[in-house]
Amino acid sequence: MKSLVFFGLFCITIFLSSCSQQPAKQEENKQPNVVIIFLDDSGYNDFSPFGDLFIETPNVKSLAEEGVSFKNFYVPQAVCSASRAALLSGCYPGRTKVFGAHGPKERGLDPKFPIIGEVFKAAGYKTGFFGKWHIGDQEDTRPQSRGFDETCGLMYSNDMWKHHPENPEYWGRFPLQFWENGKVIIEDVDSSDQQYLTRWYTEHAVDFINRHKDEPFLLYVPHSMSHVPLFCSPEFKGKSGVGLYGDVISELDWSVGEINKALKENGIDENTIVVFSSDNGPWIAYGNHAGTTPFREAKGTTFDGGTRSATIIKYPAQLEGNKESSDALMTIDLLPTLCHLANVPLPVTEIDGKNVWDLISGKPDAKNPHDYYAFTNNNEFQAIMSGDGKWKLHLPHNYRTMSEIKGKDGLPGKYRQEHIDLSLFDMENDPYEITNVLEQHPEIAEHLLQLADQHKQKFFNN
Repeated sequence: MKSLVFFGLFCITIFLSSCSQQPAKQEENKQPNVVIIFLDDSGYNDFSPFGDLFIETPNVKSLAEEGVSFKNFYVPQAVCSASRAALLSGCYPGRTKVFGAHGPKERGLDPKFPIIGEVFKAAGYKTGFFGKWHIGDQEDTRPQSRGFDETCGLMYSNDMWKHHPENPEYWGRFPLQFWENGKVIIEDVDSSDQQYLTRWYTEHAVDFINRHKDEPFLLYVPHSMSHVPLFCSPEFKGKSGVGLYGDVISELDWSVGEINKALKENGIDENTIVVFSSDNGPWIAYGNHAGTTPFREAKGTTFDGGTRSATIIKYPAQLEGNKESSDALMTIDLLPTLCHLANVPLPVTEIDGKNVWDLISGKPDAKNPHDYYAFTNNNEFQAIMSGDGKWKLHLPHNYRTMSEIKGKDGLPGKYRQEHIDLSLFDMENDPYEITNVLEQHPEIAEHLLQLADQHKQKFFNN
């Protein structure tokens, strides 16, 4: 009799155990969450493990240890609006005609180009945007109209206000407004508000994660910092020990840690894709209020100092951590790659990015599906790189470089104009674009020129 009772209890235990394991199996089959953290004007050297740091960034370092660090990750244009439009739409600036940095009340990205918020919301995702928008400041081009359920932040850069150091009258024509869920809640942002921008974006992001942990979500956090003017909350003033820029980076690092911690505490870390990157390289005109890069030039140019961004991608369910990749990738590829991972349909309109998951995941013998990547500055097509990242050809163009007058403490220095003739660089052996090897490799240059001509015909001759 006791044996029968024991056997019955054993069967019940097995049954209950199998039932308790069923939700875990269902959890594995859920669509992944997506978190995109996009900084503004940060330098390649600002965060571990990318540079020799004077600033401690333990949370970004932890993110890198949990994911893959991409050493050759690019934006197609090293300026705010163009870079953001490319990330969100998967399209080159030449297709969308979003060039440079748009000002208050400007149209921005035409709604005929679907963006990631709309694409994922249509597939049933909850969507959140908290940060700097800067791809449109009209009713139908603001985030609430572009697929984001919950929103807060600035519609353009935080220096586009009445306290601009060079042109306050022009930028002061419109107040710098702080929006939340489609309504202005701070009519005229002042310095006391700016010091809380990073904290407000972070708190909204963490709250969004806490409330939507049981459903797939897309969270886009494009910080206003470290774009000038620099501000950080009182808790971070003086914390870095290396000045205000270091304090701002320390708070951004804290923000990354808070978002990562929220994912873990809600038990959704394994099934969440986290992308950490920047819209372009540092704005070196601002001297000690700017980050640093080891590469040539900086923001506002098509050299790697402007277009190469330190990037980390974490996805514990499918990516082994503490890895590095030297494969060339670009922000236009994120939309189609994330759609592939989430089983979300691509936009019905043509895009330029491609699914590069095989490269991100380190699949053996994976090749970049692009023949080339193209780089523009404002509306000028200036450079082209082979899809494997080995060769970069600069078309003849003028570019800005720093003069002897350096910026300091929030005041910009002065640029001077230089010119580069047709130049080919071997990016594997010369990532700093120093030695023109055009004469040594004329066949490579000719091939890239043919691809450049195709790109011009497609995007700049209409």
